[in-house]
Amino acid sequence: MSIRVERLEGLKGIDYNSKDAEELGLLFQDVLGNGLHGLCYSAYDEGQKPGTILTKDQIRRRMAIIAPHIKWIRSFSCVEGNELVAEVARELGLKTLVGAWLSDDKELNEQEIEGLIRMAKAGVVDIAAVGNEVMYREELTEEELLEYIARVREALPSDIPVGYVDAYYEFSARPKITEACDVILANCYPYWEGCHIDYSLLHAKQMYYQALHAGQGKKVIITETGWPSQGTGLGDAEPSHHNALRYFLNIQQWTNQDNVEVFYFSSFDESWKVGAEGDVGAYWGLWDKNEKLKF
Repeated sequence: MSIRVERLEGLKGIDYNSKDAEELGLLFQDVLGNGLHGLCYSAYDEGQKPGTILTKDQIRRRMAIIAPHIKWIRSFSCVEGNELVAEVARELGLKTLVGAWLSDDKELNEQEIEGLIRMAKAGVVDIAAVGNEVMYREELTEEELLEYIARVREALPSDIPVGYVDAYYEFSARPKITEACDVILANCYPYWEGCHIDYSLLHAKQMYYQALHAGQGKKVIITETGWPSQGTGLGDAEPSHHNALRYFLNIQQWTNQDNVEVFYFSSFDESWKVGAEGDVGAYWGLWDKNEKLKF
C-alpha cells in the first residue's frame, strides 16, 4: 500500500467492515463506558412533540438514563418545560449548552430569549446558543439574528460564551454572524450531504476545519453530528444499524484523539421528526424511542 493510500485510510478512520455486529457492539459499549463529551437531548416521549408541555419528572427520568455516560448536555429551547432541562442537568452534575429556539414567530422568540437570559442568570447555563439553523431555514434576516445575539451577550455574564448554531458552511458565508459569536457552534452532517459511509469521517473533518477557518481562531464545537440507523437513504448515504455504529465509533475516536468537543445527535429516537426529515428522522438516537440502548 502506498503512503498516499495509507494516509487516506487513516483520514477515513478505522475500517469496521470486517467486524460483525457482536464485535461492533462490544466496541460501542467500551466507548460509552469511557464516557462521551456530550449528547443532544430530547425529553419527548412517544406521541409527544414540540408544543407538548414537558414535566420535570419526565425530563429527569430520561436524563438519568444518559447522564452516567456524558459530561455535557445540549437543549434546544427555553419554553414549554424545556427550560427545566438545564436545571435537571445541574442536579445530575452535567454541564449545559442551552439553546433559545428562534423562528419567524417574533412573539415566541421573545419568550425564548427572555428564558435563556433568565436561566443564565440563575446559573444553569455554561454556553448559550442564540438560535439553531434559523439562517438555513431562512426564517430571520442576518440583522435580526445579530440583534438577538447582541441582546443576549449584553445581558449575560462575560464568562458565559454566546454563540449561534448552524450548518458549518454558514460561518464561512456569514462573517458578520461569525464575528458576533464567542464560540462557533457548527452542525456537521455528512449524511445529509449524501456522503458514503466510507468517506463520512473524512467529510466530517473537512466540515469542522472549514468552520475553524471561518472562525479565525475562535473555538469550534460540533453541536450536532450523527448517522441514522434505518430509513430511506440519501444519495450515497445509507442508513443502517452497521453504518450508524461505524460512524459513531469513528467520530468518537477522532474527536477524543484531537480534543474536538462534540455533541452527538442524538440521545433518543424521536418519531415526531419524520414529518420534517422523512422516515430517517425517527432513527438518530443511541437509545430507541422506548429508551432501550440500540447498540
